[in-house]
Amino acid sequence: MSFEMVNSIFTINTSAIMTLAMAAVLLLIGYFVKSKVDFLGKYCIPAPVIGGFLFMFVTYLGYVTGSFSFTFDTYFQSPFMNVFFTTVGLGASFALLKKGGYLLIVYWLIAGIVSIFQNVIGIGVAQLVGLEAPYALLASAISMIGGHGAATAYGTTFTEMGYDAGVLVGVACATFGLISAVMVGGPVGRRLIVKYDLKPDVDETFDTDVTSVNVAAKEPLSGLDVIKNVTAILVCVAVGTQISGWIGKLIGMSFPTYVGAMFVAVILRNLNEKAHFYKFDFALVEGIGDVMLALYLSMAMMTLKLWQLSGLIGGVLVILFCQVVFLVLVSYFIVFRILGKNYDAAVMCAGLCGHGLGATPSAIVNMTAVNERYGMSRRAMMIVPIVGAFLVDIIYQPQTIWFIKTFVHTVAK
Repeated sequence: MSFEMVNSIFTINTSAIMTLAMAAVLLLIGYFVKSKVDFLGKYCIPAPVIGGFLFMFVTYLGYVTGSFSFTFDTYFQSPFMNVFFTTVGLGASFALLKKGGYLLIVYWLIAGIVSIFQNVIGIGVAQLVGLEAPYALLASAISMIGGHGAATAYGTTFTEMGYDAGVLVGVACATFGLISAVMVGGPVGRRLIVKYDLKPDVDETFDTDVTSVNVAAKEPLSGLDVIKNVTAILVCVAVGTQISGWIGKLIGMSFPTYVGAMFVAVILRNLNEKAHFYKFDFALVEGIGDVMLALYLSMAMMTLKLWQLSGLIGGVLVILFCQVVFLVLVSYFIVFRILGKNYDAAVMCAGLCGHGLGATPSAIVNMTAVNERYGMSRRAMMIVPIVGAFLVDIIYQPQTIWFIKTFVHTVAK
């Protein structure tokens, strides 16, 4: 860390390790504040977002007063993001797909089509209100389906293309999505259940033990086993990053490195289930991913510049409200009927509002709230997380890249 006066402003320069340490402290502060403020826990606001936002207002105070500023070395940000999405890929076993059957395929296609319409809405509204395409797409499937991780990843790409507020807009949209997801999902499911007097199928024999696919090892992992799991993650990141680079050259634009890492991880996970290269432990991999995501988001948030959002929030908000209205109406009037117009369909609609606007945890929160009051929907609790956490990416990622390729152009900074 070093200090200097730049244009009469006291500037604090932090090294990569100091930036990481500050992000970790802010993360703990975020968890503490969340534990004390019921509203934040109720609406599933991530602790990294809370801590990061608090610090972001500190930097904003320095900006408006012209008294101090920070310069951060965010070297660890990209590797942490890639590791997180790699752990997501390692959790996607093809064995899970066999459990969902026909209904899983239908729900997957619905979620994918919804993501396409979200981008259409974003670009369409942007042209009406005069908003630049990158910010419109960040308020569409990128943040609604992809959540904070994808929003900051694509936001970084847009920043490199000349749109300085890319990360800030993306994270703000993802936060808005998380809040709206848990506000509308439960009521949509409840309304459908009450209106049609739906009851859970108490006699269903559907196999709900999804966790058995990712069950932790019965015996403690040895040090070598831990090293093998960590090595697998690092190899997936390295190979996936290389593949993403090749794809970027092929399509003539920057391609998010985490996408390649995630798909390489999916391939390795399922090859390992056949060949048993090493003792895969989902609990370990998931724990690593949770830590990487939390620190990544904390760093992403604390380094944002709030003042860059001025002039953009109006058009972005219009798009976000359109996204919420669209998903609520589609879930209630269309998706519910396609899925069978039964109790499972109602709960899955609550889940769709969750991961279609926020993230897979939001979907689980919505469905759990409905299940606790009206009864368990085993199919919904198995199918929705699989689609929301991984499968929808197979549709939403390529079509989002097409929208970016078609509507976004690099600008001079």
